Amino acid sequence: MDPIAISRWLARELAGLHFSHPTACVYNPLVYARRPHETYLRTYTHKSAEAILLGMNPGPWGMAQTGVPFGEVDLVRGFLAIDGTVDQPTVVHPRRPIEGFACRRSEVSGRRFWGWARDRYRSPRRFSRAFLVANYCPLVFMEESGRNRTPDKLPRQEREPLFAICDEALRRLVAWCGPERVIGIGAFATGRASVALGSAAPEVGTILHPSPASPAANRGWAGQVERQLRDLGIRLPAAGRPGADPPGRRTSGEPAPRRRPAGGRSRAAGSRRK
Repeated sequence: MDPIAISRWLARELAGLHFSHPTACVYNPLVYARRPHETYLRTYTHKSAEAILLGMNPGPWGMAQTGVPFGEVDLVRGFLAIDGTVDQPTVVHPRRPIEGFACRRSEVSGRRFWGWARDRYRSPRRFSRAFLVANYCPLVFMEESGRNRTPDKLPRQEREPLFAICDEALRRLVAWCGPERVIGIGAFATGRASVALGSAAPEVGTILHPSPASPAANRGWAGQVERQLRDLGIRLPAAGRPGADPPGRRTSGEPAPRRRPAGGRSRAAGSRRK
């Protein structure tokens, strides 16, 4: 199976899962952001990639808006040259609207990640020959307040069937790509890669997650990650000024639009047209 077939299989499998309180709303950008997501897969996933860089799950202002892993809007449009129509999830959380490429919020993790890729590799195609970027879990989980809920915080009876599906999707992606390494971005993704792939898998490594919630990441994320990648045997090209976070959009303030509120039992959301 190629990455698009794997993505569509994953979306179908996840559609049957249900999540209960305190999860109030679930987004699946593989469904409502399918067009830009599959443009990303078609353009920037290659069998020749040296390593898979594996994130945890989408952020509300990144992949949730654009369908691209770590997909900060400005960098997806400006660096990756991806744009397009994004539909709406079936249920929209009033504090986490989906505005697609019109979103004016910036995801710090995505700005750091793709800003580093731009500054170090200059060309997205050059970067994609070295790395295939994916998320372990494509779902966004939100509580009633709008607070993000990460997959590891789900109760066991919800977590285990979710992880079983995501493990299989990762194994299929690794079988297609044949990378030398799978590198988890953060401890969660690294741990899940080790469990899903087992001892016969490619080498599993780890790098620091770019989240602003990480004090370490706020002390020059790019420079630390480059040292970690070199320690894993990754050769990096010459570049301008690694280590500086690229400029981006504002990161504070809640957006004004309000949508149909979420409540009760949540399901991995499908899509409807804007």
